Amino acid sequence: MTLDAGPLIHPFARPLSRVAIRRAESYQRDLAQIMYETLCEFALPVQDKCVLLKPNLVAVDERATINTHPAVIAAARESFLRLGARTVLVGDGPALDRDSEAIVESMRLREFLGPLLHTFVDLNVDALHPTPLRTRASSLKELYLPATVLRADFVVSMPKLKTHHWAGVTLSMKNMFGIVPGSRYGWPKNILHWAGITRALLDIISTVRPDFAIVDGILGMEGNGPIQGAPKSCAVLIFGDDPVAVDATSCRIMALAPERIEHLQRAGHLLGHLREDKISQIGESIASVRTPFAVIPSFERLRLPPSSAS
Repeated sequence: MTLDAGPLIHPFARPLSRVAIRRAESYQRDLAQIMYETLCEFALPVQDKCVLLKPNLVAVDERATINTHPAVIAAARESFLRLGARTVLVGDGPALDRDSEAIVESMRLREFLGPLLHTFVDLNVDALHPTPLRTRASSLKELYLPATVLRADFVVSMPKLKTHHWAGVTLSMKNMFGIVPGSRYGWPKNILHWAGITRALLDIISTVRPDFAIVDGILGMEGNGPIQGAPKSCAVLIFGDDPVAVDATSCRIMALAPERIEHLQRAGHLLGHLREDKISQIGESIASVRTPFAVIPSFERLRLPPSSAS
């Protein structure tokens, strides 16, 4: 499979991508200060801009092991406001559970963000606009995308650090699956499955490429993710200005080889940097925080060789 770049694509050409790893042992830490100090190092162009935080909201999650933790979402919102953003919205279109309100209630998002009326947007039922694709990886010709996503000046993908039963991992790239509305594409986004998940994902990322990514790796999920796996403490937050580089770094922390994960390997040719020598690493080293994650048997091939994982 190749990424057939159409006339709208602008190949990713930055010499180096930047990724930061910060330790955060629990959700009770001062995450807002950790996050603000880290974001300042990136000098992000968010002054007077509308920022959209796109967390990973999958299903009702009373144990806080499936979805991006609300403490991380709240810390990001506070930090971007401190950086001068005009508006910081939170939006997602869950793929498995149609009742976004039940998901929000189960994770107690209001307790962390306050009233959600003008803050949270259910992307599954937002107004839609047809949007031309920037690549032709799948059979799709266009995507109907939420107005909130298209109007945002700066999009931040905020996944949870998890393995995935068919994609290998679900990180900042796979998290963008949630911007595609279930009201148009079904549950769990059936039309995208028919178009080919990996191919459709590449078309989504090339058309709405996240400007930044923040991975909630404080408590991740290993094994049969994204909802049936086991909680896995990793005690990190991962930040970066290139979703491919962020996901590659996240995989290496999990002791998985990003080059062996299909959507990452494909994206590394056009949409961002996969190789370590193309990633400027700040904060903690990968080796100092590496936490091997269990995978389902069919994905044992994704593991880093012992010499690389030491």
